[in-house]
Amino acid sequence: MAIACGEDRIAWFDRIRYRKQPYVVKWGASRGSTMKEWLLVLKAADAAARWHVHQRRKGPAEEPYINHLVEVAMLVADATGGNDTNLVIAALLHDAIEDCEVPRELITETFGDDVASIVMEVTDDKSLPKAKRKLIQIETASTKSPRAKILKLADKTSNLRAVAASPPPDWSVKRRIEYVGFARKVAAGLRGVNAQLEEQFDEAARAADRSFRPAL
Repeated sequence: MAIACGEDRIAWFDRIRYRKQPYVVKWGASRGSTMKEWLLVLKAADAAARWHVHQRRKGPAEEPYINHLVEVAMLVADATGGNDTNLVIAALLHDAIEDCEVPRELITETFGDDVASIVMEVTDDKSLPKAKRKLIQIETASTKSPRAKILKLADKTSNLRAVAASPPPDWSVKRRIEYVGFARKVAAGLRGVNAQLEEQFDEAARAADRSFRPAL
């Protein structure tokens, strides 16, 4: 096609300028960096699936434990608008040290010290009796970092959803009531970091309540 001269040339450029162009994704440095971060999230999901491969949820459905980890990661990603990939990775790995005895050094080596630090912050000391660990969770909830608070709130939300939908067969009604009460006490110290996640927690707690209360 020949390019016109003079006034015709100006008109030709105007037509090009205002012609509707198809949307094109621009792969700049920022986008490339983001892609690398989310590839690391997938790597964390793969690691979590491998580390927890023999672990199942306690409910009668006995779902693979990775389902819980992915749900927690999704809650965290949604609450943060997908802007904190390290926190999403930590959500996928939050039980790795506590349940699988994965060394902190391995998490640091693979995913960085920031991720390992968050995981450590939400990890219970399994050498302590369960009652003591639960008391420590309640007492220290308000002292956690904002990111750890988001992760713990997402974890408790997922656990309450499981209590409502598929509670462990050996859990009596009394134990389910006690767990919901415990989760609410922990959540009381976690509030103020994310209103959306707090609302999801509250709904999960109400659903857990309804699951063992007689219908009126």
